[in-house]
Amino acid sequence: MSRLAEQLRLSLITKSARFLSLKLSYFSLSTFRLCKSLARSFFFKTLALFPSLMDDDLFSSADDNFLDLEFSSASTSNYFQPHFLDDDDNGVDKLYLVPCSWWRETQMGANETGVLYDVSVSNDDDMEIVLDLKKIEDSRKSSNAAEGFSGQEYALVSGTMWLQALKWHNDCNVAVTDVHRPFLSEDDLEDVFPIQIRLSVSWETNSLVVKISLKDNMIGFYKRACDIFVPEAEQVHIWDFSGQTTQFLNDRINLPNGSMGQSAEEILLELQVHGFSDSKNGRDESIDGMIEYDRKDISFDSGSVKMNGSSDYVISRSTPKNLSVSGCRYRRARFLGLTGLQNLGNTCFMNSAIQCLAHTPKIVDYFVGDYRKEINRENPLGMNGELALAFGDLLRKLWAPGASPVAPRMFKLKLAKFAPQFSGYNQHDSQEFLAFLLDGLHEDLNHVKCKPYIEVKDADSRSDKEVADEYWQNHLARNDSIIVDLFQGQYRSTLVCPICKKKSVTFDPFMYLSLPLPSTTMRTMTLTMLSSDGTTLPCPITVSVPNCGRLKDLIEALSTACSLRNDESLLVVEIYKNKIFRFLEEPSDSLALIRDDDKLVAYRLPKVTEASPLVVFMHELLDKPSELEKSVPNWKLFGIPLVARLSDHSNGSDFRNQYLKLLSPFLMPDDTLNDDDSGVTANEDSAMEDVPSINVSDGNADSDSETDNGPLFSNDFQFCIKDYHGRVTEIEMNKPLLAPSYNNRLEVHVLWSEKMVEKYDTCILSSLPEVFKPQLCTRRPQESVSLYKCLEAFLKEEPLGPDDMWYCPSCKRPRQASKKLDLWRLPEILVVHLKRFSYSRIIKNKLETYVDFPVEDFDLSTYMSHKDSHLCNRYTLYAISNHYGGMGGGHYTAFVDHGHCRWYEFDDENVSPVSEDRIKTSAAYVLFYKRVS
Repeated sequence: MSRLAEQLRLSLITKSARFLSLKLSYFSLSTFRLCKSLARSFFFKTLALFPSLMDDDLFSSADDNFLDLEFSSASTSNYFQPHFLDDDDNGVDKLYLVPCSWWRETQMGANETGVLYDVSVSNDDDMEIVLDLKKIEDSRKSSNAAEGFSGQEYALVSGTMWLQALKWHNDCNVAVTDVHRPFLSEDDLEDVFPIQIRLSVSWETNSLVVKISLKDNMIGFYKRACDIFVPEAEQVHIWDFSGQTTQFLNDRINLPNGSMGQSAEEILLELQVHGFSDSKNGRDESIDGMIEYDRKDISFDSGSVKMNGSSDYVISRSTPKNLSVSGCRYRRARFLGLTGLQNLGNTCFMNSAIQCLAHTPKIVDYFVGDYRKEINRENPLGMNGELALAFGDLLRKLWAPGASPVAPRMFKLKLAKFAPQFSGYNQHDSQEFLAFLLDGLHEDLNHVKCKPYIEVKDADSRSDKEVADEYWQNHLARNDSIIVDLFQGQYRSTLVCPICKKKSVTFDPFMYLSLPLPSTTMRTMTLTMLSSDGTTLPCPITVSVPNCGRLKDLIEALSTACSLRNDESLLVVEIYKNKIFRFLEEPSDSLALIRDDDKLVAYRLPKVTEASPLVVFMHELLDKPSELEKSVPNWKLFGIPLVARLSDHSNGSDFRNQYLKLLSPFLMPDDTLNDDDSGVTANEDSAMEDVPSINVSDGNADSDSETDNGPLFSNDFQFCIKDYHGRVTEIEMNKPLLAPSYNNRLEVHVLWSEKMVEKYDTCILSSLPEVFKPQLCTRRPQESVSLYKCLEAFLKEEPLGPDDMWYCPSCKRPRQASKKLDLWRLPEILVVHLKRFSYSRIIKNKLETYVDFPVEDFDLSTYMSHKDSHLCNRYTLYAISNHYGGMGGGHYTAFVDHGHCRWYEFDDENVSPVSEDRIKTSAAYVLFYKRVS
């Protein structure tokens, strides 16, 4: 008995499921919320007839979020599957009624085959229109069958088809419109309005019966429906290109009797109507779809339609209070695709990149079309298609006619799941966001379900073309999507070992080109030059170096300016607060990291064959408090540190002798000294042994040991070493000093007596100019560089950095190999990233260099290592992502070519036309080029 009950239970569920599937597949006529409401209502009413079914765990929840249905096409599936979906991710297309001639004009409409219905119209009652749709079963089954038909022809198309056709007509309008006109006329974009219909099936005549009642529609919409469906002509035909109606007729199903408060065998649905002008009011009412006004300036006559427990307002008329142009704000022009994106809080970086992608022609065509069938839900690297669905939904909203600025909240939520760094509301880099978005879309749309493992073969003596093609086919075997087809190219990477000259060649894919910004101007830098032989005073030296050069360029310029000998080397350091802040030793470091207000010193040191320790002498002077201050005296740093190299076994006297030698140029002239005040020399070692020492155990002088008549010690220096904890150890003159333990460098603090301060010119010792001191009322000229120069700098052979060593397979050791990149295969969409931002552990910087980039003809033919006669290497610009401001903030916008050099600026939700001569600015950050066909 229980087994029989279980079979009955499963059979009932299957029948209900099949009924819902068949009927809901035709619910493409309605909005998703209405579908969900009807489905939930009918499903639970059915279960209520069999209370035992409600005990099942599968249907125990009556929560509002339960039983969101994922609808499958009725032609391919006769079942439904419970699935938890977001309201925006419903997978349901609305159904649109459009003029058949308008549909056939499109390239897609000309090739589509539809089902033809002969329509009998009756309008006996002024309150209701009845349409009887009977399928024509003769040979007229193509779109060319009704040629010469004198009546009215309409077409039923899905929402995807409608948007594709609408974009096709929009592109045609853009192409034929005068390029000097900033806007189209009001007649070029027609409105869309919904009508509520009651649908039933007449099995006797095998036809669909559609009733349009005044009680279900607002008066204005009903009158427009009368103008459309009750023409003067006697015959009316409707073509179904959506493929929805045939399934409804072919499967004999029983409609519910009186369910959901409706009459028997009738379902209340919604149909979108497009392309029919209002015969009474003309087309002037569609002006609100052309120009966006402030909401407070518009009055609405609207009705409320109950959907899924909430009231959604259907706007029947919207009349601006003030029709003057001065009384409105232009947010977008009268073309499709000119819809802004709301800023959710520091999301301008995201809006800028999205607008550039949303105006990439083939990306638009792809996501406006039926892209859902290509979603890869099995890819562990993807997001089960969620990111692609969210982006596709967002792009369709941006291309919907007359749309208000879109808030991309759902898209941002899905993106944060794929790339958590973009969660929250911090400012980010638009290029970094673009890279993650393209990668995520690729993984969601990758046609490869199971990526094969492919072992890379050695090139041996094969030709570059053969190896490159092999690399590319291996890449396509694992990666196949619209993103790969459009955005990915290939470059050749060559590494050469500096020792054994081993060469390695690989062919790697790229999604975009990140180009450096070389400078065509020179930068003036002033440094202080110091010698270690005690023969010359410090002197400023000014050199010119490339503005975006490297440290090696600065060293070469200094060596030439000071006539550096072969047995000498230069050590460049930055001085901050009278001590060495950092050593500039890496030749590949960028000079852009050196600021104008930095203070640099270059020390001339003898070249040594063995690793002699570097000794840095720092000067300290007793800082006495004033009579009003009650603090104890402190030793403080002053002057420029002096540098020398000593042997590993030097003792205290060697340090003292070297220091006095370095100080000798700073001695005051003899005529300013008394006969008994001769300066201390390096030959007075024995006399210095009797000089009393000071207490330096805690780093401070003992104030009690100071007399009223003199300093703590009479006439010399005292040498000591401080550790990281501030403890001070005095250097004894006759004892050897231990070798330094940190980076072969030793810091020695020299305590000066007041007597020594009088004998040496400390003013010269403290003189230290800045790298660059701008003069009053002068400005540097704006830097300018060609985009081709940036590309040449990118392709230039350079050594790898010390942190990016290459493991040489011949030497079996990491080597600082030289690297050379060459363009091998270019994508259809070329994204160029200008590297304006530089980062280091110390400083962040943005380059404001003006890049002169081509707009109409970016020719890369001469930069290609491989010539392909079938592909053009010339590109035209169509979008720019701009960044204004400095590091850590600023603002992003986008410039977009909307066809035939009509440029628009997208500044979050504001969209406005811009002339082509204004799109070239120093804010250009990411450039989007498309191949010239």
